[in-house]
Amino acid sequence: MEEAKYKRIVLKLSGEALAGDTGFGIQPPTIQEICQEIKDVHALGIEIAIVVGGGNIWRGHVGAEMGMERSQADYMGMIATIMNALALQDSLENVGVPTRVQTSIEMRQVAEPYIRRKAIRHLEKGRVVIFAGGTGSPYFSTDTTAALRAAEMHADVIMMAKNNVDGVYSADPKLDANAVKYEELTYLDIINKSLQVMDTTASSLSMDNDIPLVVFNLNKKGNIKRVALGDTIGTTVRRKNND
Repeated sequence: MEEAKYKRIVLKLSGEALAGDTGFGIQPPTIQEICQEIKDVHALGIEIAIVVGGGNIWRGHVGAEMGMERSQADYMGMIATIMNALALQDSLENVGVPTRVQTSIEMRQVAEPYIRRKAIRHLEKGRVVIFAGGTGSPYFSTDTTAALRAAEMHADVIMMAKNNVDGVYSADPKLDANAVKYEELTYLDIINKSLQVMDTTASSLSMDNDIPLVVFNLNKKGNIKRVALGDTIGTTVRRKNND
């Protein structure tokens, strides 16, 4: 059996990751492929928590264009993440992976409320736990949710799956031919260079709790498992350099 590098991971999926090439909604073939990869990682005995975004259903800038108050728009985004979480749960259980959804916004008819100790117990029992509803408060991104839940779950790593982006670059490689890919960074590098990896709150939280982050391309088949096994792909972000 292949030996995993990490015992417990937080996998951060954007809402757009579930939308495939359409950029909106949930595409069944796409979510099925992602869930099959998660199943392969689960088979290694790794404890898996997932934080999912909601950008495939609702984007905050749409609310701004409508003149909507920021908190209201953010709550709509949180509800969108719950819809995505339920879709992920169904797809994972269809391939035989036991799953629980916990939401930071109470919605007892469809999911458990977020309870840290209960989530840890689910992980210990081999269940995948999907955290939905963001932090439960407006003005915080799902990146911050991933950093917060990783700290609370004592996760070994945050695995940030990106759409068609194989790591962190000095600039957008699609717009700048001179963009340089970083293999390793510190959280201070992200903050000081204003790199578009995760927001400042999430970076600070991950740095303070010494949780490494691996940014990698979700669209290359097998990459989730490769990161879990410790293969050197994408960009690794740490509290400080290994030097």
